[in-house]
Amino acid sequence: MSHNTFGHLFRVTTWGESHGPALGCVVDGCPPGIRFTLKDIQDELDKRKPGQSRFVTQRREPDEVKVLSGVVTDDDGETLISTGTPISMLIENVDQRSKDYGEIARQYRPGHADYAYDVKYGLRDHRGGGRSSARETAARVAAGAIARKIVPGLVVRGALVSMGTRSIDRANWNWDFIGSAENPFFTPDPASVQVFADYLDGIRKAGSSVGAVIEIVAEGVPAGLGAPIYAKLDQDIASNLMSINAVKGVEIGNGFEAARITGEENADEMRMGNDGTPLFLSNNAGGILGGISTGQDVIARFAVKPTSSILTPRKSIDKDGKDVDVMTKGRHDPCVGIRAVPIGEAMVACAIADHYLRHRGQTGRI
Repeated sequence: MSHNTFGHLFRVTTWGESHGPALGCVVDGCPPGIRFTLKDIQDELDKRKPGQSRFVTQRREPDEVKVLSGVVTDDDGETLISTGTPISMLIENVDQRSKDYGEIARQYRPGHADYAYDVKYGLRDHRGGGRSSARETAARVAAGAIARKIVPGLVVRGALVSMGTRSIDRANWNWDFIGSAENPFFTPDPASVQVFADYLDGIRKAGSSVGAVIEIVAEGVPAGLGAPIYAKLDQDIASNLMSINAVKGVEIGNGFEAARITGEENADEMRMGNDGTPLFLSNNAGGILGGISTGQDVIARFAVKPTSSILTPRKSIDKDGKDVDVMTKGRHDPCVGIRAVPIGEAMVACAIADHYLRHRGQTGRI
């Protein structure tokens, strides 16, 4: 199977399956001298790992990361320094229950990659989806933790802004609330927690699932990253986000809303700031114009479809061409969009780090 790598100068190759012994990634192109700790990576993985509330899969995976190569340890014994060689990271799988998937070994789950995967390769790993499982994204989150260290001053944060038919009140937006212990949804609106909880409890008890919309905001992105045609920053951000399992739509800045307003409303007017740099009066463009970053916050949103593995029987076929009703047992997220927040952050961080290195290599300046 090809196409397991993304990025140009900051290149990430992931490997492993949902029910294999381990999964991981190789980060190639990280410059030498980048300093980080194991905790920096683990903190990001802990945001994504399963089993943290009743609203996500109850698979119990500690997702403890091991850095196998590409670093030396500083005198403090904790800080890792990149050497410029490939950084290999490993995450072991410890709580697989492959028997849960025995009944669907020859059945195609509606809305799942089962059928398309089998058509392409002539076989499939039915145990949790194998390579097509969202379990693979743990490796991306580990790579994203390193990507955040590449660009000085870069801060990438994400939030769940809607779940099914329920949405946050943007007037209540509070970044600090997202990481609080009483917030299992990555929502920036404290008032939405109970709304989401009641809504998802009903979805979960009905044996169904629901989708979500995630918003990623990258601050501290230098102006000038990207290119006007085939290496647009927003193009690569969209590509990275669309590569996440279950993502069916991406928008940058005002996105699809831009099609509903006038040019006067959409234009991000400018004035010269007191510090001698341009001051934008709005950010409908999401920090990117003509494929090149403006220095404003880069804003992207992506839509995650409902989880395909549900307890409600659905009509389908099996490998022998027979009609069947499929009901998936096992441990699955009733809203996979919840744990997609740190994955989206990682993929945006990787795209920005890659473009930062490409811009530095092409122009010799930042």
